[in-house]
Amino acid sequence: MPTLPWVTPNPAPPGAQAFVMASRFEVRSLGDVPRFFWKSLAAWRQVRSAPGAFGASLIAQPTKRVFFTLSAWESRDALYAYARTEPHRGIMAGLRATMRSSTFTFWEVPVEQLPIGWDEAKRRIAEQARIDGGA
Repeated sequence: MPTLPWVTPNPAPPGAQAFVMASRFEVRSLGDVPRFFWKSLAAWRQVRSAPGAFGASLIAQPTKRVFFTLSAWESRDALYAYARTEPHRGIMAGLRATMRSSTFTFWEVPVEQLPIGWDEAKRRIAEQARIDGGA
């Protein structure tokens, strides 16, 4: 599946900072991929109308059992409010058992640097995975 391109649900005010989150999820088996993919599309629809969302993109690599997300928010609180709201909240709880691994990384950028490129996001995810793994 191709990358779902960066969407901008809410315009970012010039001069503001964006709180960015990038994640990588790997599911346990190919059998888990359809369910994870279907649920990720529900979360994708939610983020497109989420208050405080400045942008988001998604990469699905079903044959590798890997999914990447990238989003920018007006604040950490806006991101966490989205995560606590249905359907995202239920999706997280319902998919926990299917996860082999997950990595999350966060940073801030001036909104003028949006959209964040996938090369930068994947670099930061890899760096965070090394830190999380103790390497």
